[in-house]
Amino acid sequence: MAILITGVAGFIGSHLLEKIVISGKKIIGIDNFDDFYPESIKRENIAFSLKSKNVKIYETDIRDFESCRKIFEDENIEVVIHLAARAGVRPSLEDPLLYEDVNCRGTLTMLELSRKYRIKRFIFGSSSSVYGNNKKIPFSETDIVNEPISPYGATKRTGELYCRTFNILHGLSIICLRFFTVYGPRQRPDLAIHKFAKLIDQGKPVPLFGDGTSKRDYTFYSDIVDGIISSLYLDCDFEIINLGNSNPIELRQLITILESSLNKKAKIKRMDFQPGDVNLTYADISKAGRLLGYNPNFSIEKGIDIFTKWFKQRM
Repeated sequence: MAILITGVAGFIGSHLLEKIVISGKKIIGIDNFDDFYPESIKRENIAFSLKSKNVKIYETDIRDFESCRKIFEDENIEVVIHLAARAGVRPSLEDPLLYEDVNCRGTLTMLELSRKYRIKRFIFGSSSSVYGNNKKIPFSETDIVNEPISPYGATKRTGELYCRTFNILHGLSIICLRFFTVYGPRQRPDLAIHKFAKLIDQGKPVPLFGDGTSKRDYTFYSDIVDGIISSLYLDCDFEIINLGNSNPIELRQLITILESSLNKKAKIKRMDFQPGDVNLTYADISKAGRLLGYNPNFSIEKGIDIFTKWFKQRM
């Protein structure tokens, strides 16, 4: 029996792949190696794991039903971990049709094939973006999430609703995991921590959107990976679970921590607050703790130090 990971060459997917391969399980990966960021980075992400005889990667698109159907037909897949998506809040404002196509149609393709081939567990990588500018803090899985403020957030909420529909209609066991601002080695180059580190290191201006008081619940990648793996073994019908750090950090504080870790001073360029950006993300992780034994191990300072060591090695 095998575990299928979509988006396997990405930031979270590649780390998850490495962690599961150690256990000796067979992993089937799907990735289309799109040009959202350099393909070479994704190839590098999975280079080590490809040495294992238990890893097989298919280069295809989750929207290609027939190509994906053949994978399900040929491989003895037991579990699907669906991480593939068109990522990024701000880019989704510029091309919402692409985000709808990849994130909604792609998720529906994976769900339909999982139904057809009687998959035992479907894990969906959702996002804190579904909460929008939620008034109640911390954000709880029981909160009403009908007002996402970006197409990206809307597509992730749509994916959750598709998951619930397939659970009700077809009895698929499904867990939707809402990730909160994941960071660490291999983070996409367009995301704040990686982007800011590069600009600070090069002595270039760091764009500070708004007054710097917006907060994010930054979560180290290994805590997220541990949460995903724990969800493989949860006996449940359908659940939505937050995976965060439950400790929001101000943007200006994040820059200060990066300055300290890089031992360089940032040049700040003040910018207007961006449409689609939320003011705050803040995860209530009590449910994750109760059901998954989830307990984040990395403070922002510790996580940033690990990230910057990786970053410096690549420069």
